[in-house]
Amino acid sequence: MKSRTLFIACCLLSFLCASPAFAWNKKGHMVVAFVAYKQLDPTVRKRADALLKLNPSFKHWLTMIPPSVPAADRNLAIFMIAATWPDQIKSDPTFHDDGTQDGNVPNGPSSSQNTGFSDKLRHKYWHFVDLPFADPASLPVPTVVTTNAQERITLFLSVLNSSAADPLKSYDLAWLLHIIGDVHQPLHAATRITAGDADGDDGGNGVKITCAPTPCKMPKLHSVWDGLLGAQEDVAIAMTTAKGLPGADPKRAAILDEAMWITESFDLAKTVVYAAPVGPGSGPFTLSSKYNTTARRVGRAQAALAGARLAAVLNRDLK
Repeated sequence: MKSRTLFIACCLLSFLCASPAFAWNKKGHMVVAFVAYKQLDPTVRKRADALLKLNPSFKHWLTMIPPSVPAADRNLAIFMIAATWPDQIKSDPTFHDDGTQDGNVPNGPSSSQNTGFSDKLRHKYWHFVDLPFADPASLPVPTVVTTNAQERITLFLSVLNSSAADPLKSYDLAWLLHIIGDVHQPLHAATRITAGDADGDDGGNGVKITCAPTPCKMPKLHSVWDGLLGAQEDVAIAMTTAKGLPGADPKRAAILDEAMWITESFDLAKTVVYAAPVGPGSGPFTLSSKYNTTARRVGRAQAALAGARLAAVLNRDLK
């Protein structure tokens, strides 16, 4: 039984490694969106439903709803699927990478544009904020790229709270459903600077984790954290997982300053993600049962918190 459990764990880690670096994975984003949708005011929920119908992928999203989802929950399912759209376009051939370093670093005016569905750039750098910290602390740190998730959240919320046209609001809403979840995954708010990596480890993407005993491709620390809520992509399964999350702390859920959200995630990265047995360098490191237990607890709490905060800012700003 122990060998079988280890084999399953290894297969899961191999899946995470083979997948592109998202945050969370598709299930994680759907879980966050489920939590948010349940906390939306009825008028805001109807407004969100109407805006998401304007997304060019809407008809495709309908095909992604499994038959097991009741008709009464179809709008909820669409809201959940829409939260994965900024990751869907990473593999959509009608979109293309921009920027440098495999599209992860912005370059030029197009990086900060907000033109709606006519924009066929993937804008991968909108998914994260690489706040650097040095280990050891004496090392110099690079400047933070200013076109990032925090700046986009501020911009997109201002659009939702304006007289902008509905198609633009639809585009910005889908991004918000996604990146507000993103910034609550600690490794989308931090990059570790070491003597061997002066530019940072790209939010744990430069740190390898072992997956013994069965030979398999070593996953990245980032991928491990992306998959804390599970790897399934089925909407119905995500609904079940979301229902089992702990309630968000009311005091923390009431914090609606995106800069503070990112600071919280940054602190979690330094104190929890890069904690032992994750040491200096790129690894590979073998995660302990204590580390995994803590990671799952933090991941579930962060997902619940992201959903509560997403609902709160939409209730406040979506017009």
